[in-house]
Amino acid sequence: MAYDEDVAARIRALLAGEPGLTEQRMFGGLGFLVNGNMAVAASSKGGVMVRVDPERGAGLVGAGVAPMEMRGRLMAGWLHADPSAFTTEAELARLVEAGVSFARSLPPKSSA
Repeated sequence: MAYDEDVAARIRALLAGEPGLTEQRMFGGLGFLVNGNMAVAASSKGGVMVRVDPERGAGLVGAGVAPMEMRGRLMAGWLHADPSAFTTEAELARLVEAGVSFARSLPPKSSA
């Protein structure tokens, strides 16, 4: 399953003008990186993946938002939000901002 182009467009609109923003196809989805650090992605499984501070991510977990699981293992610092979790732009903006805020806190990655 490919990522949802509408979700990607919504994320792109929220991130317009973000310094250091790049987009990269990865794992069948579309990742949005800030200074080379993954912030948020339109997931190939539907919904969005959000990279968060592992210590603060629990505050976002709730209806439609859960810790990310890969191959039966919980991934610290990663959340997956079903489309039902961001039916409004404010809900999506909250998730996107959490990911971007964490990505900004990391040292920039050098471009190869």
